[in-house]
Amino acid sequence: MNFASDNAAPIAPEILEVIVRANEGFALAYGNDDWTRTLERRMSALFERDVAAFLVATGTAANAIAVAHCCQPWNSVLCHAQAHLATDEAGAPEFYGGGLKLVELPGDDAKIAPETLRAALGRGRGVPHSVIPGALSLSQSTEVGTVYHSDEVRALAEIAHARGLAVHMDGARLANAVASLGCTPAEITWKAGVDVLSFGATKNGAMEAEAVVFFDPQRAEGMASRRKRAGQLISKQRFAAAQFEAYLRDGLWLRLARRANAAAARLAEKLGSIGLKPVWPVEANEVFVVLPHETDQRLRQAGATYATWPREFLPPGTSGSQNDELIRLVTSFATSDADIESFVRVARGT
Repeated sequence: MNFASDNAAPIAPEILEVIVRANEGFALAYGNDDWTRTLERRMSALFERDVAAFLVATGTAANAIAVAHCCQPWNSVLCHAQAHLATDEAGAPEFYGGGLKLVELPGDDAKIAPETLRAALGRGRGVPHSVIPGALSLSQSTEVGTVYHSDEVRALAEIAHARGLAVHMDGARLANAVASLGCTPAEITWKAGVDVLSFGATKNGAMEAEAVVFFDPQRAEGMASRRKRAGQLISKQRFAAAQFEAYLRDGLWLRLARRANAAAARLAEKLGSIGLKPVWPVEANEVFVVLPHETDQRLRQAGATYATWPREFLPPGTSGSQNDELIRLVTSFATSDADIESFVRVARGT
């Protein structure tokens, strides 16, 4: 009953197999290898245009150096208050951005509304007294498991671009969003106005594979040096490239994401049937429910693992007592029906 995180899941067998194959013989270091060159072509084919892709080791690095590359140190990055960028990066965006400021915005379902973005862009005293907005960052899927539709991304991107902001997308769970929406990767990224993407594979079956993707290669000028300066130029990069190459080949990334999404949908349905209705719409691979304290204790004693979430993120009017726990349940491609059935049975108390 492991619902702590998709980071806790094993490596997908298809990806592990390719890592072993990439281990045969020698290859030049620092990305000067055939695996990396093949991946660069595959990335461009995936997004239906020439892109510049830079492999890094972690999602934190991908997010932090991506937004830093879009901004000057006196700029701000607008993001949702629950965005990973704001709550879980330990100040990395500010550090790599030379002191840039994160401006956290509210929004239902962990999404930013156009009117909220317009209001935020209208605040401040301007140069030289205020930080100047330099980028908008959107999480896809969001921190509560919802997804931005392409028209929502486009509306926000149009507002941002009109004010000269770059649009960054945190795509740590992009696969889950694309699988949920049934769209193409291009439709939900650059065709909707996204300039730079943090493209994650680690949460969806890879061992350690993240990338920063620029949809206009000219915008990537200087990124090679920025990545090196950040300590993110991987010496044996063929292994990261091989993971991504296997991940994207024949749609594996979407098959893995569909399994995770389907598991979340089953879990949500079964929890709802025993009175534990999800707090937010289940659109990707995360389920949030409010548990009575006794139920929480019973599940943990039975060996279930999951994260407790801050209660201040609960939508206004959510019922429950102060002793109740808001919990996050994350499914992965490896989540089994047995895990789901056991969790629901213990939660029900039978």
